[in-house]
Amino acid sequence: MSVTPRWFIITFAVTFFATCCRAQEKVDVSKLDPAMAASKAAAAELVWYDVTEFGVEGRILPDQERKSWFDRLPKSAEGVVPNPVWNLSRDSAGMMVRFKTDATAISVHYKLTKAKLGMPHMPATGVSGIDLYARDTDGKWKWVQVSKPDTQEVKVEVIKGLAPGLREVAAYLPLYNGVEFLKIGVAKASQFEGLPPRDKPVVFYGTSITHGACASRPGMVHTAILGRRLDMPVVNLGFSGNGRMDQGVGEYLVQIDAAAYVIDCLPNMQPKDVTEKCAALVKQIRESKPATPIVLVEDRRFTNDWITPEKHAFHTANHAALRSAFDGLVAEGVRNLFYIEGDHLYGDDTEGATDASHANDLGFMRQAEIFEPILLKALGK
Repeated sequence: MSVTPRWFIITFAVTFFATCCRAQEKVDVSKLDPAMAASKAAAAELVWYDVTEFGVEGRILPDQERKSWFDRLPKSAEGVVPNPVWNLSRDSAGMMVRFKTDATAISVHYKLTKAKLGMPHMPATGVSGIDLYARDTDGKWKWVQVSKPDTQEVKVEVIKGLAPGLREVAAYLPLYNGVEFLKIGVAKASQFEGLPPRDKPVVFYGTSITHGACASRPGMVHTAILGRRLDMPVVNLGFSGNGRMDQGVGEYLVQIDAAAYVIDCLPNMQPKDVTEKCAALVKQIRESKPATPIVLVEDRRFTNDWITPEKHAFHTANHAALRSAFDGLVAEGVRNLFYIEGDHLYGDDTEGATDASHANDLGFMRQAEIFEPILLKALGK
């Protein structure tokens, strides 16, 4: 019987260990798929257009002073809304820029307020990307490309090789990061027209899901999907972990000339909170906006609540509390009040969430499918 020499065993072990270490080294994805790499620079000889010069949709009360131009709430909200809400309002979630151009390539130059570009459960394209859509020849919004940020200041050619022709383009801003400045770059010979924000948005007030967790791109949140389907401006007042029907937030809701309000706060609330705060918020809005539609939304069910009884019971109790508040308001004569049930918001196959709680792109699309007919009815369309 032969015995393996000690030197052979040691050499094998060292070689095996080195191979494993190399396998764990960071892979340069661009070498595997160049389309997955972030562009390092925009093309030369561009004309840059500052979006603040023609306006951004989703930025409420534009005439009020702000700490930073791209904040969702004006400066006066600090100390009126809860501190976490104020801090989160400095993310640019839901903001969207529209312009017309015949450029065959589009670049963006922007600086993010936070160095953290992504999250463990959400990619940098959603947290910090600029997401481009354009109308096709039939006027339908279709996706074009998203920036892939790998630095806090981004100056990139997002897309090139576009078909010739003048078209309307929309650029969605980052969901979980703030923006210090944003410019759109096109070739000098290209036509460019910045389009002003449209009036009377649908206003969404909610939680991290409304805020955008965990969309792969800013244009894939259900609020953005609905904005394209309804062809209307939207305002995203989702505050991660802090959508709680606060009357301080209500003070700013009522200042908006809204087409409709969608109140989607239950994922951050307990049944007792819903009972105490829902009717008060609806009446606060109704006092200032006697006829504006208000839509109340039940919380989605965790996609694993079928196997987690306590979570299932929690959602059931939350739904019952909101239904009771809704029925009570209707009995009191509150008109133009609408209701969206939560049981099927992510679908029924357990595949609509990233982490059971937060929607993935499929979950956001399914939410939009359920929201759309209710919103069409509320808006009288």
